[in-house]
Amino acid sequence: MTPEEKAAFLRRRRSRNLAMLAALGALVALFYVITIAKMAHPA
Repeated sequence: MTPEEKAAFLRRRRSRNLAMLAALGALVALFYVITIAKMAHPA
């Protein structure tokens, strides 16, 4: 693997990791909002 290929690979992996972090953060925020909403309005 040439240094250019390695750099491109690392950039792709970093962007994929950041996308996964954003998706996980959004899921956590969604669960948090749902939990607060259920606590505020018990059924």
